[in-house]
This record gives sequence, C-alpha cells and structure tokens, in this order.
Amino acid sequence: MTTVIEVNNLTKRYKKKLALDNVSLSIEQHTIYGLLGRNGAGKTTLMSILTAQNFATSGETRLFGENPYENARVLSRVCFVRESQRYPDDMTPTHAFRAARLFFQHWDQAFADQLIADFQLPVSTRIKKLSRGQLSAVGVIIGLASRAEITFFDEPYLGLDAVARQTFYDRLIEDYAEHPRTIILSSHLIDEVASLIEKVIVIDAGRILLNEDTDTVRGRASTVVGDAAKVEAWVGGREVLHRESLGRVASVTVLGHLSDADRASIAAADLDLAPVSLQQLIVRLTQNAAQSASATAAPTEEVR
Repeated sequence: MTTVIEVNNLTKRYKKKLALDNVSLSIEQHTIYGLLGRNGAGKTTLMSILTAQNFATSGETRLFGENPYENARVLSRVCFVRESQRYPDDMTPTHAFRAARLFFQHWDQAFADQLIADFQLPVSTRIKKLSRGQLSAVGVIIGLASRAEITFFDEPYLGLDAVARQTFYDRLIEDYAEHPRTIILSSHLIDEVASLIEKVIVIDAGRILLNEDTDTVRGRASTVVGDAAKVEAWVGGREVLHRESLGRVASVTVLGHLSDADRASIAAADLDLAPVSLQQLIVRLTQNAAQSASATAAPTEEVR
C-alpha cells in the first residue's frame, strides 16, 4: 500500500498548552481513517498542520512526499472540511461550489447537484442565513464532490439530523467504492461511523494511542458477563478496562485477544461473551491513558 501522508516527531505548542506531543504516523492511500479522540485531544490541530493551515512547533510532515506549505501541487490534491469553516457573509452555497469547482481538478458537478438535492440545500440563500445543519451540508457537499485524493472531514455532521447524517455516510461509502481516495474522518459519533472506517487513529492529550486496522482494534478487548464470583475468578490477573455489576451479575471488559483456550474456559464457567463496541473500547482506552498519565504526574506535583 502506498503511503500518502508521513508525520515524524510532530509537536505543536500554544504558549503553555502542548497540543501535539511528538506525533509520528503514516496514512495509506485509498483508505478511510477514523481520527478519534476527545475535545481538545489534538485532532483539529493535526489536520490543520497537515493541510498547511497551521504551523508546527517542530517535526516534519509530508503529503505525497512533499512539504505541503505553500505547495500548490500538494494542496490542489487535498480538501479540508473544517467544523468551523467560515465563508463571506454575502456568499451563497452556489458561489462556494463554483469556487470549489475552480480549485479541485476532480470536481464532479453532477454529483454536487445530486447532493444538493439529497440535503435539500437552498443554494441561493446567503450563507449567513443558513442553519447550522445547512452550513454543515455545504462543507459535506464540497468534501464529497471535490473527489480530492486526500479529504479531511472535521466533525462534518454538526447540526445535521439523523437522516442527513445517514445520507452523508451512504453517499460517502457509495462514492468511495467508485472513486477510491484517502479519507480522514474526525468524529465523536464513533459507533455511527464504525462501519465506514477501515483504520482507526486514536489521539489523546496530543499523543497517538492507536493507529491500527479497525478489525484489529475490535479484537483488543472482550466483555465477560455472568455470575459475579465466576467472572471475577476468570478475570483474575487480566487487565480490566471496565467493570459493571447489578446484583449477582457482573460485566467486565478485559484487554487482550482471547485464545481458543480462553473461550473454552469461559464456556466451561457458564459465562457469556458480549460484544465490545468500538466506541466503548476507545472510551475505555482513553480513560485508562488519562488515569495513567495522572498517576505518573502525581509524584512530580508532590515534589514541587
């Protein structure tokens, strides 16, 4: 697989805040990535630097093997749909789409027209008069119809209702199947996008926690359910991500791939295995990372 984005030792500091902490990763061609993490984790900062809309404090980024800054060869092949995208107040969606058609060499006007109808977007209304959902639809349409070789979507669904979000997901996956490209989708609605994404990048406190195939990530944890005493006996010595109990029934999520012997012992103990959603797993991994960081930092704070 061809690598289209390379990031090496990337750091970004805003005065006292460390937004990105020595990040290194690679992103492959023709793959849909989920860039996941909490608010303030560094997702938007990373995408902004990769698209030359922000500057790194240190480190190196390469898109198509080149530095993206002031590089028209690279930037004409990249589309970044920002959560907080700003347009001139007197601009209409029609004006925005015309500008996009001039910039993106693979722009598909017929596809844009289809998406306009799908989202029921009033294209002659001035942008400042649009609702939050309609403004999001403008960005979604540009991101999809641009057919850029690398497309970043930063929380593209804000203000969209459930039907509109599903329309976005459906059109994205349909068009991706016919016109493969690299898509990086930042989202808080992890379970909604879980069926779309092929690879998962999890960022927390400016550091990369995961960069793996989605199927591999799903196999990193399992939830064992049943009699509390039996569950605790089976779990002994394993790394626990989460515990819940109700009366004599316990549900424990453990980290690690299950072997055939593990599955046999679960069945022999009359316990059940429950699926772990991608969202549950990432939330637990992020919480554990935060707790570990706090525990590590605590002695230092006490010395001060």
